[in-house]
Amino acid sequence: MRTALLQLTSSDDPVENLATVTDMINTAVAGGAEFVLTPEVTNCLSTSRRHQKAVLCHEEDDPTLAALRQEAARHGIWLLLGSLGIKTHDDDGRFANRQFLIAPDGEIAARYDKIHMFDVQVSPEETYRESDGYRPGTHAVVAETPFACIGMTICYDVRFPRLHRALAQSGAQILTAPAAFSYVTGAAHWHALLRARAIETGCFILAPAQTGKHKSSRGQSRQTYGHSLVVAPWGDILLDAGEDPGVSFVDLDMGLVAQARKRVPSLTHDREFDGP
Repeated sequence: MRTALLQLTSSDDPVENLATVTDMINTAVAGGAEFVLTPEVTNCLSTSRRHQKAVLCHEEDDPTLAALRQEAARHGIWLLLGSLGIKTHDDDGRFANRQFLIAPDGEIAARYDKIHMFDVQVSPEETYRESDGYRPGTHAVVAETPFACIGMTICYDVRFPRLHRALAQSGAQILTAPAAFSYVTGAAHWHALLRARAIETGCFILAPAQTGKHKSSRGQSRQTYGHSLVVAPWGDILLDAGEDPGVSFVDLDMGLVAQARKRVPSLTHDREFDGP
């Protein structure tokens, strides 16, 4: 399965970002990709809630989603939108950080709202309160496709092994981990966390990432880590895209999932225990 990961430096302008993603999808398709993945917050990377309220849309009205569904249908590809910032109808006005799997006919095959919110203080100068603007999802999702079952996660979810184990035990062979990872935590933890999730589950990990310094018209600008990764079920890193934006390709051999799980069948070895 020829797969392409798009590594972006998204701004806070959805129109600008859509043009960039569309060009990259064309490049991916020209390179033979049948499955294309984008990072977290593909449509708008912003720290300003006021700006997000001005530019984000409800799912049914979102121009980025509509345009990229058309692109998937035009090229006849599977397209995973790592996530879009989406308005909800919640009383508190918070957004959803929502991942979409688009089928080759342009229909939405699955959607997933990020469960774990990035509420951390990385340093005295770098604090995040994702839950102030985004409400957490409550449902884990495995999507069936003709080439594999896909378990859907987003960014900070990677630190919660129980979610990934549940997805794998429910049939997932590929786990998606699109991200806009902090540069500090990315340098320290990104590779180790993704390799661990692959080894524990015997799944492929596909992790397209945001990278670099992000242009912002309002609010504080951000820097993200990049290094979009593909990790094989045995823990081997098949692709590391470094820190430059661009399109990277990898060919997935789904037979490696069964091979890894046969060698170490830990997904079937759960035992109940008391305590602590």
